Amino acid sequence: MSSKRPARVIAGTTTLVTVASATLLMVPAPAHAIYGTADIKPIESNIAAKPWASAKASSGSATAGLAVDRDPATSWRPDRPGARQRLTVDLGGSYDNLRKVKVLFPDRDVAHRYVVDASSDGRTWKTIADRSRNRAVSRGEVHLFTRPDTRFVRLTFTGGPDRARAGVSELQVFNYLRDDLVLGADLSWVDDHQDRQYWVDPLAEDRGAGPHLLDVVKDRGMQHTRLRIFNEPRSEGTGELTPIPRQGPERSLESAKWIKQRDMSLGIDFHYADSWADPSKQPKPRDWAELEFPELTEAVYDFTADYLDRLIQQGTTPKKVAVGNEIINGFLYGSEAAEIGTTAPPYFVDQADIYQSKPGGGLLWKYWKSTDPAEQKLYDESWDRFTTLAAAGMKAVRDASPKSKLEIHVIVDKDNDGLAKTMEFWDQFLTRVQAKGQNPDVLAISYYPEWHGTPEMLDHNLHTIATTHPGYEIDIAETAYPASGGDGSPVPGSPYPRTIQGQADAVQRVFQAANDLIDNRGSDVLVWEPAGFQTMFREVPELENTWEPHASIDVFNASRAKHILQDTVYTTTSVGAAPKLPSSIRMLTTADNTTTRVPVRWQPLPPGATDKPGEVTVTGTTGKGPVTAVIDVVRGRCERDSTTP
Repeated sequence: MSSKRPARVIAGTTTLVTVASATLLMVPAPAHAIYGTADIKPIESNIAAKPWASAKASSGSATAGLAVDRDPATSWRPDRPGARQRLTVDLGGSYDNLRKVKVLFPDRDVAHRYVVDASSDGRTWKTIADRSRNRAVSRGEVHLFTRPDTRFVRLTFTGGPDRARAGVSELQVFNYLRDDLVLGADLSWVDDHQDRQYWVDPLAEDRGAGPHLLDVVKDRGMQHTRLRIFNEPRSEGTGELTPIPRQGPERSLESAKWIKQRDMSLGIDFHYADSWADPSKQPKPRDWAELEFPELTEAVYDFTADYLDRLIQQGTTPKKVAVGNEIINGFLYGSEAAEIGTTAPPYFVDQADIYQSKPGGGLLWKYWKSTDPAEQKLYDESWDRFTTLAAAGMKAVRDASPKSKLEIHVIVDKDNDGLAKTMEFWDQFLTRVQAKGQNPDVLAISYYPEWHGTPEMLDHNLHTIATTHPGYEIDIAETAYPASGGDGSPVPGSPYPRTIQGQADAVQRVFQAANDLIDNRGSDVLVWEPAGFQTMFREVPELENTWEPHASIDVFNASRAKHILQDTVYTTTSVGAAPKLPSSIRMLTTADNTTTRVPVRWQPLPPGATDKPGEVTVTGTTGKGPVTAVIDVVRGRCERDSTTP
């Protein structure tokens, strides 16, 4: 991110907006809803519709993809007759929290007989639904299941009435937020907010969690807190030492204690700078600015190892350590900054005789695609300097804190061929640091739509990184979205309005992108400074120096499904006949993987609803969420086996 400031954004009153994701769990409106509510439902993704998923028919039909194109009006049909026709969906990688399969057929007036199997490798299969003896006339069904490590889902037709034909309009496979996807935030400003009181509900008799900011965010579902570390905090403008060394090593040691006291996991983000380091600026610390390159490399190692040792000695071993912050352009800029053309921060430019006196770790991207041997040599040399410094920091992490996971954090710019540049970064970086005996555990990116593109671009970028460099965890180390401003219009690159609801939807969409990565590769998603930047908190007018969370902060708790419903019931009835709707539906409880039945109450059919052929939709309610009945009205007699739910 190119600029981060502690700007306070206060959201105004908003109206309730419905989230586009599927309804699985209704969240009650919070007590502070007068400032704007948020209707937050658990994340649900149809992985079969992702660009990396594919379908294949046993008959070799070229139309198999029509069964996963998200269009019920199109269908796969076998291009030749034969028994036990099969359709197999390859999800592109394995998933541990697939819980629901929805099947839609092109024919509405027959009893389809089939079996649905799941597999990790396409060779060994486990049956998750057996309808081989089905007599219920309907055009679809929802099946609930639990099977970790699933990549393939296969539907096999087993025969049926003479008029039954094989064919699938839609085969949908739904993924849900994993318990081991860690949700948290960078809350480095916690050492700047010590005089503030935070409460979940400060105007109520029982104010809930508080008054410490970390009490509130933990109560709201955050599990992990990252702290950025400046070497010797200085003014970004003048380069003078700041009166209070916020985000410096000493104060951050205290913040780390607060995090561990609350049993939250800790992340450390070394900036290797005295002020902000990001893609547009990576200044050396003043104390290192005039070191020769070998001494600079040694300083990186010593500072990293010494600080991690201090954290460990006080009982605050970090879960993750980032060597550098958003280092797509390198870090610890020195004399090469003139070639880079950097103009920030001001003190780095104004005191160039100090900060730019010796070589550093800036990358000379201007020569990336040059065919000039001299320019290519400069490009390679900048990579060697950068990865020498990075490898020193990485080795320090491995030596001092071997239990910590090692992270490298970059960005993917939405413009200027950004993904190609990021992939070049990973190719160069990983090859070179491995040659120097180091290797990270986590490849991380930031995501802000105004700089990094649409949610669909995020999906594509994450998938490209994951498939090109398997074996690494993938983090979204920073994200944020505003709840106000711009007259409520979306931020560039985003479909979500700048409202409380829009903030919840935008943050949840990033959770979803990480969760949908193949092979469960997404590991962490961190919101950047939710108490200060594009804030998820607001001042309480009635109480001085008191803050409470927006309703949108419930996205951390409410995005995980506790119960998954058979949320659609398909049935068929004859013209003039009342449909037989079930008195209960199936429900899967994710905590123990048990499937039970819950009562459902249906709304009455409109008068004359079944007087002619067509489709009728009826809404039902349960104690765990809504359900929909899709009723096909056909001419002729419909047979239903009494044992079919």
